[in-house]
Amino acid sequence: MAYAGARMMAAAFRSIGIDAEVAPDSDGETLELGGLHASGEECLPHKITLGDFLKVCRAPDFDARRTAFFMPQAHGPCRFGQYRSYLEAVLDELGHGDVPVVSPSSDNGYDGVGEHAGTLMRTAWMGLVAGDLVLRMLLKTRPYETTAGDADAAYDASVVDLERVVAQPGRTPKRVLADLVAAVERMRDRFRGVPAKYAKGRPLIGLVGEIFCRLNTFSNDSVARRIENHGGECWISDIAEWVWYTNWSQEADLRRQRGRLNVDYLKLLIKTHKQRQYEHALLEPLTEDLHGYEEPHDVREVLDRAEPYLPAEGSLGEMVLSVGKTIYLYEKGADGVVDISPFTCMNGIICEAVYPAVSQAHDGLPIRSCYFDGVNTNVDRDLEIFLDLARAYQRRKRHSRVYPAYFE
Repeated sequence: MAYAGARMMAAAFRSIGIDAEVAPDSDGETLELGGLHASGEECLPHKITLGDFLKVCRAPDFDARRTAFFMPQAHGPCRFGQYRSYLEAVLDELGHGDVPVVSPSSDNGYDGVGEHAGTLMRTAWMGLVAGDLVLRMLLKTRPYETTAGDADAAYDASVVDLERVVAQPGRTPKRVLADLVAAVERMRDRFRGVPAKYAKGRPLIGLVGEIFCRLNTFSNDSVARRIENHGGECWISDIAEWVWYTNWSQEADLRRQRGRLNVDYLKLLIKTHKQRQYEHALLEPLTEDLHGYEEPHDVREVLDRAEPYLPAEGSLGEMVLSVGKTIYLYEKGADGVVDISPFTCMNGIICEAVYPAVSQAHDGLPIRSCYFDGVNTNVDRDLEIFLDLARAYQRRKRHSRVYPAYFE
């Protein structure tokens, strides 16, 4: 989904001896292949992931005997639960039925990945957190750079560095964490070295919504960069939020079905505790840089804020996270929120239905739902109007934004 996160995940596989790489960048061929082999009723993320995998099959060096596709899954009402089955059907139709599709599930926190599950999931988690952090540093730096491209260059160099560290094999979790903390420090210094003029006043726009569409810049037509071009700054909900949500969901299911006195529940608590430790260690070098950009300490903070509109026990998936995070961002002093979803996405449609009530209860916070289907639309026009609304709200909002010390 996110560029850095995908790179870290592939590197984590390489750290346990599995040759893994990210699918080629999405492009027009992606949409053409995805559309050719889909019925037309599926959402944009399905078309993109299907098209990207089929591009791999069409590559001159493609070898079905040495290829597997990684496609996690989740149960529930979202069409994402059918991605794996649909991909397998298309591969079989095209004569590639012997290519396996690896599909860990959100039901067990994506633990079911085989013999090296523990090592892989620990390394992948640290890598995904680091990938989130480098994106956060990019988004808080790029709007203020004095020379266009410097922040992107720092981002690219940091991704390469982090990827190299994650991919190294044969280390203890303690060693992996120490190496990644050092890489995060190098990343921090790299971004601190970007010439920038940090002036207060830019509208801060939160980006929430369906996880693929909001994090995959190809699918959302680079919304964050477009908002920056219109004078804003973005705060995007990251991958870690979804992992914390699947942990919460797994914990809730275990409590409901088996209570707290069982081995699986204890294992989950231990896993969550270790994940939290790793996250805190990786965040620590960026405490000053991300002052005012703090994510919730616990996903329950997001779920609790959504409770009056979409109770987490009954509203499953991104919808409850998007609504809760919108209110969290309001309290952090954001000047507007954009919900990014694929066209016809159930999560996006439900959120759009409750956003007027959320806005009314929170000082008229501007909230805009943007849907994407791979067809060019006048996104810039809509964002330009939205930024005007955000500036008007900025002059009357009750929650002031907290800035890092380096802002003037």
